[in-house]
Amino acid sequence: MYVCLCVFVCVCVSVCVSVCVLFQAKTFDLDDGDVYMSSHEARFRLFSSVEYEGQLYMTPLNFIESVTMGEPKKKRIWKSLTKQELEQMLADTPPVFKGSSNLFRNLRHRGIIGYTEYLFLLCILTKPHAGFKIAFNMFDADGNKMVDKREFLVVCNYLKVLRKEAQQLEPRGMWDALRKGASQALFSDLENMDENMTDTTLLVHFFGKKGKAELGFDDFYRFMDNLQTEVLEIEFLSYSKGLPIISEEDFAHILLRFTNVDDIAGYLDNVRKSITDEKGITFDEFRSFFQFMNNLEDFAIAMQMYNFANRSIGQDELARAVYVTTGLKLTEHLVNTVFHIFDEDRDGQLSYKEFIGVMKDRLHRRTGQIDHVHRICLNRAIHVYHKLCL
Repeated sequence: MYVCLCVFVCVCVSVCVSVCVLFQAKTFDLDDGDVYMSSHEARFRLFSSVEYEGQLYMTPLNFIESVTMGEPKKKRIWKSLTKQELEQMLADTPPVFKGSSNLFRNLRHRGIIGYTEYLFLLCILTKPHAGFKIAFNMFDADGNKMVDKREFLVVCNYLKVLRKEAQQLEPRGMWDALRKGASQALFSDLENMDENMTDTTLLVHFFGKKGKAELGFDDFYRFMDNLQTEVLEIEFLSYSKGLPIISEEDFAHILLRFTNVDDIAGYLDNVRKSITDEKGITFDEFRSFFQFMNNLEDFAIAMQMYNFANRSIGQDELARAVYVTTGLKLTEHLVNTVFHIFDEDRDGQLSYKEFIGVMKDRLHRRTGQIDHVHRICLNRAIHVYHKLCL
């Protein structure tokens, strides 16, 4: 009986997965003939809620949810937009010089974001401030210190092409792909851009309703900084309950909730037992830590040097390594809190595995490495089995 049960569930899973993939591939294709979705595509489809002329789009709120939640709050029903509805959305889109760290929250469902723009926004969230200028220069194909609509579209479209070469792109890999796209963007590509493509909220925000405006570095920098701040504010406010601080335990939970750590309770127990004088974590401290995380690769090199030299890492060494590699000065209390979260064996020292391994795992959570589609199909298969048994 148990063998039959296993075989049944496996068959159901296989059929259900096939149906899910087939349905998604034939209904709203991101790429014609692309049967196997990357993790980015799967997550984009999972959180998308609108459709226009056969293409799926996220709303601004969909995007925010995709990077702050494990899965949507409720089952998505794709709404088909009319031309008039889309035109009204775009008419209400503010210009880039009126942008703020509330842009996506203010727009909510009054806007659309395409798949290539989704990839671009993911890149922004993991880009250190020091690299904003490099990012701008990648889009500025003709070197005139301004980015126009065609330049932006060419590089974004290369992200879509290059992801086929690697189904999983980590945050730094996303930027490597973007740099490769920029180096391959030829002037012939600019001339061959489709003039009749659908305008999106991001295109209108950057280049105006007629698409003739150009994007300067100051506005580009401000947009990237505002987006990072907005996502962090949303995560912080979800725990602060209107207060200017979150508890050290809540801070630990935010860091660990999107990782593959098995014993999160053990880490939280470290915080409760080690930090007796709770001061709380302010938003400025919270933001500075995540700005540091966007420099994690450089910091990891410094940590490896300590490992190679067989040197243990205390709180002073941790703070100094962060400052030397990122230029950020973390507060003494923040360093102490981080230290107690990741000093899992409570030996008073921080190891490479204890910190870097978990943080890299957490940083990659925006790439959507969990295949939600298959998990949903598995749940459906089990549900069908139970119904047949009753």
